[in-house]
Amino acid sequence: MPGLFTTVATAEEFTTAGCGGLNAASIHPSGRRPREDALPEHVNYRDENCDLFSSCLTCPLPRCRFDEPGGARTMLNVVRDVEIRHLHDTTCLTVDDIAARFRISRRTVFRVLQIGRGGSLRERLRTHT
Repeated sequence: MPGLFTTVATAEEFTTAGCGGLNAASIHPSGRRPREDALPEHVNYRDENCDLFSSCLTCPLPRCRFDEPGGARTMLNVVRDVEIRHLHDTTCLTVDDIAARFRISRRTVFRVLQIGRGGSLRERLRTHT
């Protein structure tokens, strides 16, 4: 990649390396050239943030929303699903009450509870027949 340097060379190394630039022996003691993207110091990083937080470097999420399959919605739904299962197991709330609390449909509550029990109804029916 043009503009990225993996090592710092002295003026003597530039002049003794010839037309081809640095030779492999002057770059690394093992004779191998390091990858250009191996060191984060040599990456031109721009913190372009997202719609959730103003800076990637101060974001409290454990993984970037763009690195997570399904994005931020999936990350938030995982937390919501745990809370739904907890409410259903520990309180006397009905499915309608839970759906109203989270502003989701009754079907979504049933789906979350079914997944928490170990799979979908179709999978369970297939194993019993």
